[in-house]
Amino acid sequence: MAKEALRKLSKYGSKRDFTVTDEPSGESEVATSEHLRFVIQKHAARRLHYDLRLELGGVFKSWAVTKGPSPDPRDKRLAVEVEDHPLDYGDFEGTIPKGEYGGGTVLLWDRGLWAPEGDASAEQQLRKGELKFVMEGERMHGSWVLVRMKGDRYGGKRNNWLLIKQRDAAAVEGKTDALMEEDRSVASGRKMADIEAGKGRGPEPFMLKSKAAAKANAVWHSNRADASASTAPAARQPAARAKRSGKSTNRTASKGSGGSAHAAGEASGPSAGGRARRGARSRG
Repeated sequence: MAKEALRKLSKYGSKRDFTVTDEPSGESEVATSEHLRFVIQKHAARRLHYDLRLELGGVFKSWAVTKGPSPDPRDKRLAVEVEDHPLDYGDFEGTIPKGEYGGGTVLLWDRGLWAPEGDASAEQQLRKGELKFVMEGERMHGSWVLVRMKGDRYGGKRNNWLLIKQRDAAAVEGKTDALMEEDRSVASGRKMADIEAGKGRGPEPFMLKSKAAAKANAVWHSNRADASASTAPAARQPAARAKRSGKSTNRTASKGSGGSAHAAGEASGPSAGGRARRGARSRG
């Protein structure tokens, strides 16, 4: 891992003791991709939320989205920026024991490719406080924007953003509850209850080079001390599947992340799309 990525993960590492936990430290070999990847993990912690993770600069930029991302442009979802996560975290589906950092059940709710929109880079847009981007996954499609709020309304030190769906062919006004209530993993087909019980098949890999699928009963301990190691997921790059949505900008992706790259490119317009389309047939 590059030194810069390790530096970005210092806060993540400070909250975990990797001598007693199987949580990813960022040392596992990640599959290369010509296109940026994203994952959304449904996280039944103390309060249910959805962790949005965008690959950038060798790490996952991460936000905890209350109520989950809404395809309705009228909804402005609070997205609390959290510490950067290692890329191998994108394959985790399992349970973090109650009482430990982030304790609760984690389900891989969506994954696919993303690209920034406009002439400015994603890093430049994040520094400015407004990131426009396109996602093409199994549930998330089209253009989105993350807008940084001026301050924590509760007087704390949180870095709060708003996640908003842009108006495009993939936008849906009203009746979005059914999407948020979807309780099947895109990686294993399991429900939250199955994951918590360690039942069913393990998740199909997405980020890592290893061809071995993760175990169904993966448990990660997150505390700095008094934790016991358990199973760690191993993964490889899977086919990223995009659902067709009428004549929207979301194109049905062929199997493999190259197909999703093409779909992301089509949805993101000429600027981001040009970047995503290049090498669309390459392995993600």
